[in-house]
Amino acid sequence: MSSHYNQNYTLEQVEDILKIIQDCVKGNCYVIALNKNRIENIEFVDDYKIRVKDRKNILLSITSFDFCHSLQNKKAGYMHENLFVFCPKKKLNNSFGGKELVDIYIKFNIIEHGIIKRVVAISFHKRNKPIKYLFKKN
Repeated sequence: MSSHYNQNYTLEQVEDILKIIQDCVKGNCYVIALNKNRIENIEFVDDYKIRVKDRKNILLSITSFDFCHSLQNKKAGYMHENLFVFCPKKKLNNSFGGKELVDIYIKFNIIEHGIIKRVVAISFHKRNKPIKYLFKKN
């Protein structure tokens, strides 16, 4: 695991982070990045035909035990931000008409402006690299 990954969290701290994320999702103060810079996200949503309602349900079903790590944003101008990675396993409809258990790699940015909070799911795609959960065995 990269030295840039931070797993120095208690379960209570992760629960607090997840509450912020899920409160934003419930309040529709969130977005999943589906732009030209996030082709992997677009292909994932298209390949598994994940509707907007289903995307929201996936985000709301994440638990603290799906937490992997945080890391510093490396993008210029945003290096002060922490990004939070979760990897839930979900059964999704695959292109063959069946169900497939998929590890979904989700990286969140929590953006706070005073009391206003919103969440961006920067990554929302099938896991493509090894991960290490903080609170459960891989």
